[in-house]
Amino acid sequence: MNWPLIIVIAIVVIVILAVILLYNGLVQKRLRVDEALAQIQVQLKRRHDLIPNLVNAVRGYMEFEQKVLTDVTNARASAIAAGAQGPAAQAQAENVLTGALRSLFAVVENYPQLKANENVLSLQEQLTTTENQIGFSRQHYNASVLDYNTSIQTFPAVLIAGILGFVKREFFEAEAEAQTVPTVDLTLGGAAPATGAMPTAAPPVAPPAAPPAPPAAPPAAPPPAADAGASGDPNAGPPAG
Repeated sequence: MNWPLIIVIAIVVIVILAVILLYNGLVQKRLRVDEALAQIQVQLKRRHDLIPNLVNAVRGYMEFEQKVLTDVTNARASAIAAGAQGPAAQAQAENVLTGALRSLFAVVENYPQLKANENVLSLQEQLTTTENQIGFSRQHYNASVLDYNTSIQTFPAVLIAGILGFVKREFFEAEAEAQTVPTVDLTLGGAAPATGAMPTAAPPVAPPAAPPAPPAAPPAAPPPAADAGASGDPNAGPPAG
């Protein structure tokens, strides 16, 4: 038997199997990225469909706030157009739309009629729910992209990823407000201490002083000396003349 030829064939078969396994693994991860992005697109389309209804519902009440409504409408149009420019550009446009909606909701608070309108309240609730769904879908997509990008840039997949057409994917970045850690004020009234300053410890409370001791009783007076003449002693002599 030609053992060298058999060994070479075995090595070639092992390499081919390894390449097939790596390729299939990368394909699966790329499909998960595409599926996660599709979930984001579904939620974004739902938000885009709700915005015109909200604008029409509040337009009649907000006659002096037309700029806010125009900003929301323009931001929605830009977000729809950015959908074909990739996740990074779409994320930036959607973040602008989120800021415009936040401004609209802030203005709505100044109109009691709108706050009591059931249609407006329902649309606000639906948009808030959609925003939460977008956040969850964004987290899932970014986690899938991180896993995929890590795989194509690490050994041994890095040897074949570029050759087989696996390229790095973009993240769907959240807006700056969503990345800011909220500050919680736990002070119970009064000004909060400056950032980085240690709170000043209160001085220790002195224990209460012991009650004063009662005054000492005065010493007893000595008994008066007995008068010899006045004493009733019969043995006492008469007083000297």
